[in-house]
Amino acid sequence: MRRLPPLGAIEAFVQVARLGSIKAAAEDLALSAPALSRRVQSLERFIGKPLFARRHQAMTLNDDGEKLLAQLAPALDSLSDAVESLTSGTEVLRLRLGVLPLFASQRLFPRLGELRSAHPELHLDIDTASHGIARLGDGLDVAIALARDIDPSLYGRRLDRNMVYVIGATSLLDGPNPVTRPEQLADLTALIHRDMPDTFTAWRYAAGLPELEPLAVDHFDSGQLMLEAAAQGLGIAFMLDSHYEDAKDPRLTRLFDIQVESPHSYWFVCRPRALQQKPVRMFHDWLIGAIAEDAPPHSPRPAGSRDDPQSSGPRSG
Repeated sequence: MRRLPPLGAIEAFVQVARLGSIKAAAEDLALSAPALSRRVQSLERFIGKPLFARRHQAMTLNDDGEKLLAQLAPALDSLSDAVESLTSGTEVLRLRLGVLPLFASQRLFPRLGELRSAHPELHLDIDTASHGIARLGDGLDVAIALARDIDPSLYGRRLDRNMVYVIGATSLLDGPNPVTRPEQLADLTALIHRDMPDTFTAWRYAAGLPELEPLAVDHFDSGQLMLEAAAQGLGIAFMLDSHYEDAKDPRLTRLFDIQVESPHSYWFVCRPRALQQKPVRMFHDWLIGAIAEDAPPHSPRPAGSRDDPQSSGPRSG
């Protein structure tokens, strides 16, 4: 039988490749940095060639390292899952998920029955408090967040792309002075989500009215309450097209046919090393598939390696 390198050396190589740092990989494997370096070096000696380009504290895979990682990482994950399934008895996997309430009610909860059917062992602890990204690793495993982009130190997978919609009560189109012109916003209150503070600015520039100011600006930290306030005639909400379409509220209407791409998207976010945990990988893969199925024609799926869930290393937008 052909001799194989030590499993510890393979594990060390995969962790350094995924995390890009001896220090981070050593912490993850509960080893000292010198001990981890020796394991990686022993694999390179076994292979007979270097696998990394070493630059100060950073470790970047060379071409040979990339080829080896592509073959070893899935095998190591399968081995880990096999051992886990035999040692854990009745398997219950738990994921601590931070998610905004409107996304949860409109897009996540309608599909959770499918997740339970596909993965009955996976259970979610759901947290709808704000600042989910800041709490990753400290109370949360994963966050679904609204953001312009994601810090490069985190894994970020864009879930959609949207347009900015101006949403108001249908009653605004009735009466002697229906709201049909953007200039009429000067007499109305704008409703803005705290996680999307620049939606109004983006919209008014696209409308060709950079100097336009609403009567007042009211800020919300709940998209659901924004929609209700708009339906009650308390103001007009600057939100995403998916918020309007998924609400299916006959009291609401879209005002003005002006196409404005939103600077904000929903993102799946976690720490890079969290992707090695079975619950995180399981939820990630299911969510990407579910969101892709739901993606409307005006919200094209992202393309390219930066948003490719099959890539092993950390990514951001």
